[in-house]
Amino acid sequence: MDDLHSYDKISLLKLAFKGLEETELQEMASLTELCTYPPEHILCQEGAYEDVFYIIAEGSVVISKKMIDHEGERILRLGGKGDLVGEMALIQNAPRAATVRTTSTCTVLEMEKQDFETILSRSPHMAIDIIRITLDRIRSNDQLAITELQKNNKTLRQLDRNKMEFIQVAAHELRTPLTVLKGYVTVLRSSPDIAANPGLSSVIDGIIKGADRMHEVVNLMLDVTRIDSEAVKITPGPVLLKQIINDVVHSFDKAAEERKLQVLVDQPDDTPDICANPSLIQKALHQILINAIKYTPDGGKIFVSTRPVTMPDNAPGVEIAIRDTGIGLDPEHHELVFEKFYQVGSVSLHSSGKTSFKGGGPGLGLAIVRGVAKAHGGRVWVESSGCDEANLPGCTFFLQLPVTPPGLLAR
Repeated sequence: MDDLHSYDKISLLKLAFKGLEETELQEMASLTELCTYPPEHILCQEGAYEDVFYIIAEGSVVISKKMIDHEGERILRLGGKGDLVGEMALIQNAPRAATVRTTSTCTVLEMEKQDFETILSRSPHMAIDIIRITLDRIRSNDQLAITELQKNNKTLRQLDRNKMEFIQVAAHELRTPLTVLKGYVTVLRSSPDIAANPGLSSVIDGIIKGADRMHEVVNLMLDVTRIDSEAVKITPGPVLLKQIINDVVHSFDKAAEERKLQVLVDQPDDTPDICANPSLIQKALHQILINAIKYTPDGGKIFVSTRPVTMPDNAPGVEIAIRDTGIGLDPEHHELVFEKFYQVGSVSLHSSGKTSFKGGGPGLGLAIVRGVAKAHGGRVWVESSGCDEANLPGCTFFLQLPVTPPGLLAR
């Protein structure tokens, strides 16, 4: 612009503010200064405390905000003639919430914070206009965010489906050769020549142990795909809960002895039996207990207890609590640990050991627990004050199950 002084400030202010009186426009015009900036000039810097309010007179700007580090900046909107820039930070006495950058040679009306506050305090019309403009922007940003979330959720759902389909196919493809491998190895193990050779017997035992471990992982993969697709159809029957708990606990006797762990069980006489799928309940308890063993240092204790409870829908139920003296879990992980494949800590520390300290795993066990609880109309959650490998605050996992599943009650 050749002569900034000849620019009609009043016309621009009328474009920006719809309800100002002539005297208000005159006063505001007298307090503003016209300036021109080249392309890529930053008018407002996100996070900075700045004292200037702008009205775009000519040219265009882009308003953007930093997102997660690896995603860079997100464009919130584009601005042009008559748009206000930077007013909210001055009103709130806060740092800039976004960055405003010129995308062309840009002429703006500038007003210092002190003058802006003076005009704002004197002019209710200007305050109402700014409120209107702000609400319009919030509504527009909300709609943009909702549209983006819907798009991302659709993509994530499709990716999750693809992942689960791949896992299901991979598990089925692995199961057949594993079964064949175990069959041949069992035949070899029964050979007199192998039995007479301690070295070869040890090798065969190692292959069988590895194949069994792989078979367990494959079964976990299939279980989680069935639960995730809600294909689990429970066939409820009488479940002697005390007996199942004792059986699961005793299945870890060897691991507990190797790790010098004490597993203490407290099941009062009023612990109710339930109507449920015995196999699924056993799998859920197995996964919670193995999780407690993995994150409890050698020499620690694990407490398993039961008690009758009233479910949220006032139906009778039972609560199984498994408390450990382990390293604990930070609150931000309390919900996430029940997600498929979620790992706490670095994956580089992953170990294939089923019960070794901090051994990790495929990240499917607790997802299966949640699926089993949901299928029975129950719920599962964890309580812990945080992760502390020195003071060992431990975790308590709670599994609540109705005495009779809701679907059975409706029959």
